[in-house]
Amino acid sequence: MNKLLSSGSTRRGREEGGDKSPRHVAIIMDGNRRWAQEHGKPRAAGHKEGVKSLKRLVRHAGEVGLEFLTVYAFSSENWQRTEEEVSFLMSLFTDVLKDEFDELAENRVRLRFIGQLSSMPGKLRRSMEESMEKTRDNTGLNLQVAINYGARLEITEAAREIARLVREGSLDPEDIDEEMISRHLFTRDIPDPELLIRTGGELRLSNYLLWQSAYTEIYVTPVLWPDFTPADYQQAVAEFARRHRRYGS
Repeated sequence: MNKLLSSGSTRRGREEGGDKSPRHVAIIMDGNRRWAQEHGKPRAAGHKEGVKSLKRLVRHAGEVGLEFLTVYAFSSENWQRTEEEVSFLMSLFTDVLKDEFDELAENRVRLRFIGQLSSMPGKLRRSMEESMEKTRDNTGLNLQVAINYGARLEITEAAREIARLVREGSLDPEDIDEEMISRHLFTRDIPDPELLIRTGGELRLSNYLLWQSAYTEIYVTPVLWPDFTPADYQQAVAEFARRHRRYGS
């Protein structure tokens, strides 16, 4: 039985047994720039406040026993923002990795980055690779940070790799199935999210985890990301527990 399908069966079993807490929560952290505008501050201030919100949530997720948390930090479309903002974000990501690594390690967080990492600036890319290597054996929260990520890009890259295997003769096209495609995504070996939270009130997925979210429950809150608290997170989880997941049935 493949791992991803098996994990789905396990989820259904857990829910039928009365455990309706999500194993994997994905978040679209939206609203940093609007928060800054509402407070009369530069965009950079909004992004810094967003980091504080993420730190609070990572601590809380570890405390409540969440297994997987995946956050959308920088999309493959975000390169279209101003050069000044992109440069600031790259520096911010680098600084956060340096400043917060010890706390992540202390809390046994396993850190992974998903996306087209080869296109990231050299210094940041090396920091990401080092952080992943140093936390790979940690047994606490699995924290995935989607950076230079886009779901269409992810699926396209998977299709290219599978096509290459077919061309080489090492893969029969008849053997291509959902499991095969899932194994070639950036999220390989990570279960699909049961709950996706979007802050900031927008009603769209923004090219995030499109393949993985086929049966994901979506919760949208008007709260801007810098204002998002553990209490807001628990409200989303409570709403998730009230829903009946049908899996297409």
